[in-house]
Amino acid sequence: MKIADVTIHRMATPVHKTAGTNWMFVKITTEDGQYGIGEASTQYKDAGVAAEIMDFRKYLIGKDPFQIEYHWTSMYRRVTWSGGAVTMSAISGIDLALWDLKAKALDVPVYELLGGKSRDRVRTYANGWFEGLETPEEHAKTASEYAAAGWTAVKFYPFKGPQVITPDRIQHGVDLVRAMREAVGPSVEIAVDIRARLDMRSARQVAQRLEEFNIAWLEEPVLWDNVDALAQFAKEARVPISSGEQLYNRWDFHPLIESNAIDIIQPDICHAGGLSELRKIAAHAETHYVSVAPHNSNGPISTVASLHLDMVIPNVLVQEIFVSFMPAYDAVLTNPIVVEDGYTTVPEGPGWGTDVDLDALENFPPGDYTQIESEPYREF
Repeated sequence: MKIADVTIHRMATPVHKTAGTNWMFVKITTEDGQYGIGEASTQYKDAGVAAEIMDFRKYLIGKDPFQIEYHWTSMYRRVTWSGGAVTMSAISGIDLALWDLKAKALDVPVYELLGGKSRDRVRTYANGWFEGLETPEEHAKTASEYAAAGWTAVKFYPFKGPQVITPDRIQHGVDLVRAMREAVGPSVEIAVDIRARLDMRSARQVAQRLEEFNIAWLEEPVLWDNVDALAQFAKEARVPISSGEQLYNRWDFHPLIESNAIDIIQPDICHAGGLSELRKIAAHAETHYVSVAPHNSNGPISTVASLHLDMVIPNVLVQEIFVSFMPAYDAVLTNPIVVEDGYTTVPEGPGWGTDVDLDALENFPPGDYTQIESEPYREF
């Protein structure tokens, strides 16, 4: 069996806090017509990631698709420049497509190739549920509706604006969290994502004010560039700290995990080297008793691939799902992802258990954007 072609397919994302972004799928086809689907979605990086995939395509044509580890190492090591969002996202999409192809060819689910299930389902948390909400009352009402529907965890972004926070902004964010906690009670977890929008002084103030609400975690409280500073903050904070969506491989995660300060890591399967690399990152985290909550603000293959990983690794905590994306997932997947009572599992069948209907993508023509100008973060 040899690889005959590598193609890219895109679709516009549902609008949430971003505009004009797209999901990017990678299809790898063999000479006998077998294929696998991966995802390399990277917000506002379409051109760079697509070009990198097409460069890797020249290497992949004629190769054995079953040699996943060899190809991963070749794309990462046998190049002059490597790492970073563009290259690692390209490797991720190719890696995911190869896993799907191999599992389909062997007529087994991907998780079976990883050693089999450790669980039958995984707990999920809702993101993207808060679009258009402003007041504490609105947040409380909607969060309570999700709790009533069975969701046991939600995440949102109550602290916005420039890094140096004001007392009024702190109070507004605290009021939002308080209203939600009072509405959903003590059993529903509330995760707070800062999205690296605060400086150290401001983050300390926010963490202190949130202690009383028993939050699930404080995500990316400060920028990810200085791991030592983040680790020091995590040691001082009295709430759980999570980070990692903008780290791209096991070497990036190494100092964060080795600090013994971080509680939860959040690698992204579309950005951090695909399924092959996330397994290794998760194993490293396990040796330090760190939990994994895979980041997932991407498309349907990102979600289902993350679920296959979740089925296998012992230290998974919870899986992120954008509920605002689910209708688009349903529109393009051949077998839907179903969430019941806050839990989900992989679709039944070989490979991912589902496919992207490439014809259905025509209903979601890719959007256009301007880097920086189209992006939502305008103040630093």
